[in-house]
Amino acid sequence: MLTSSLVAGLRAARSSVVFSRNLAAAPTASDPIQQLFLDKIREYKQKSAGGKLVDPSPEIEKELKAEREKLEKQFGGGSGVDMTAFPTFKFEEPKLDPIDEQAAKK
Repeated sequence: MLTSSLVAGLRAARSSVVFSRNLAAAPTASDPIQQLFLDKIREYKQKSAGGKLVDPSPEIEKELKAEREKLEKQFGGGSGVDMTAFPTFKFEEPKLDPIDEQAAKK
């Protein structure tokens, strides 16, 4: 009885695996609304290549420039400084007083 229920469960699992469908691999959508959505996403991907703004107006570009200048003043940027790069840190060895080194050995 246990084996018959186990076999029936395996058959059901096998048939569900066989009839499952990979929706991510489908190249096109069957619904026209979904197809329009996919087309717009692909168009946006092409326009935004390189991390640029998509169809910016002159007002938005002016506002972006003003905000970047404000951030440069606030955080120490300036001409020739790349504010988008990860900062580099320099740690120098501290200079020790030779008198303190002799006192620590005693």
